[in-house]
Amino acid sequence: MTRLNTTYLGMKLRSPIVVSACTLSEEVDNIVRMEDAGAGAVVMFSMFEEQIRKEEMRMEAIMQSTNNVFAEASDFFPDLDEYHVATAQYLETVRMAKERVKIPIIGSLNGITPKGWIDYAKQLEQAGADALEVNIFYIPADIRLSGVDVEQRYLDIIKLVKQTVKIPIAVKMNPYFSAMGHTALQMQEAGADGLVLFNRFYQPDYDILQLKVVHDLAYSEAAEIRLPLLWIAILSGQIKASLAATTGVQSATEVIKYLLAGADVTMTASALYKNGISYITTMEKSLLLWMDSMGFQSLDYFKGSMNQSNVSDPTAYERANYIRILEGAKK
Repeated sequence: MTRLNTTYLGMKLRSPIVVSACTLSEEVDNIVRMEDAGAGAVVMFSMFEEQIRKEEMRMEAIMQSTNNVFAEASDFFPDLDEYHVATAQYLETVRMAKERVKIPIIGSLNGITPKGWIDYAKQLEQAGADALEVNIFYIPADIRLSGVDVEQRYLDIIKLVKQTVKIPIAVKMNPYFSAMGHTALQMQEAGADGLVLFNRFYQPDYDILQLKVVHDLAYSEAAEIRLPLLWIAILSGQIKASLAATTGVQSATEVIKYLLAGADVTMTASALYKNGISYITTMEKSLLLWMDSMGFQSLDYFKGSMNQSNVSDPTAYERANYIRILEGAKK
């Protein structure tokens, strides 16, 4: 679909609809179905360093426990073939996906140590990943850490990964920085080729009967697009890095809004969990129907047309609009 072509991280994509990091990409057959449905690219499920370390430690413990035992007693110990280090599985999935699909495969890495960021970034690149999404899930629970300290942690990771790999990298941002625009600019200057807005931190809840902390998954909803929509509209036209929107994409409506704000791609997972992988086709058809009704021949005709730099009233994204909204509530 040449009419839906877009560019993200320097890569030419056939569609602005990209599958965000989720468990659906654990199966290569699913990735093939995503391509068949029209996805422009697929972000692989996240590789978490602590999970890998835990699996490696467990396998090492098994190896040590079975060392120097009698051969006839080996049946009492776990079959080592049943234990697969998560890294090998992940990298093999990337390799197999690259063999079977033509669309870009983007690795997703969530590290916790400098060594982890370096080692796993290199391995993902060697496995054939076309790009890397740096998923920095960090909650600054230490109240002695300043905002500058937290931002520097992100910038150091970006520089480290950028020095490690040659493929483009995108940073999955969170919405909690005190100066979002300046932080985005710093990330670009540190080497980020793209920014993904925003990372949905899965926050705890309480079970008030069992007095336990509950960790459950809540799918994103369309109403959640407003914060990333705001910042994409502000950043679009002001920074050179690619922009990806990844919150609340439930239908073509959200895709269109994000593109109008200036996003290069929109990422979705919740909609696919709810409606199936083939729903990508439905969203693209609806996007094309809207483009036809508006007379747009390609995404270039309208992408970014409603960002802060292009709208007739730039204050619509600032304090003046906040006052207008409150005044409107009185009517």
